[in-house]
Amino acid sequence: MQAPVSPADAYPRAVLFDLLTALLDSWTVWNAAAGSEEKGRAWRADYLRLTYGCGAYVPYEQLVQDAARNTGMAATAPDALEAHWDDLPAWDGARELLQALRPHCKLAVVTNCSRRLGHRAAALLGIEWDVVVTSEEAGFYKPDARPYRMALDRLGVHASEAAFVAGSGYDMFGTSAVGLRTFWHNRVGLALPHGAPPPERQAPALAPALPWLRSFASIT
Repeated sequence: MQAPVSPADAYPRAVLFDLLTALLDSWTVWNAAAGSEEKGRAWRADYLRLTYGCGAYVPYEQLVQDAARNTGMAATAPDALEAHWDDLPAWDGARELLQALRPHCKLAVVTNCSRRLGHRAAALLGIEWDVVVTSEEAGFYKPDARPYRMALDRLGVHASEAAFVAGSGYDMFGTSAVGLRTFWHNRVGLALPHGAPPPERQAPALAPALPWLRSFASIT
């Protein structure tokens, strides 16, 4: 008979996070740079289309500029976005979740961003990350499996020993490919992309991620 898993042992060895949607409210800054929520959402949607379509890394800043041009943004919009990059707000509960996990798990970021801007954004959470992997460093954008695998390799953990907290439904394509159990912080109730495997858990807030992670090893 297998011994019961104690609460101290039930956490995953590592938790990997999407950064710019799961932990940080990048939508607010994009909308401000665009001049309205409607324009910001259109600009961001086209940027995501370009990102998920290109696979191999194309400079993040170039994709932001291309999407701005495609959606009729002012030429100054990409510069405005970068000017307010260090103002990216954390979602409520983000810092609290990270602090609660810090004594128990290795913590990592896997983000579709340039190295320069990704590391700047990660620093805004006020946590000591064990690993930060950007698409520039991995050479590919999520949901290609390589950024997730790079983070796992750098952490020295197997996918079965780790969890992922996603901000986008598209992450499910990548996390399922590498065997990462996933919690989707689905802030605005988006539909799962067509063909994407469902996450193990999802919620419109980060707070429910903690009990899931706390009992991770005992969930079958």
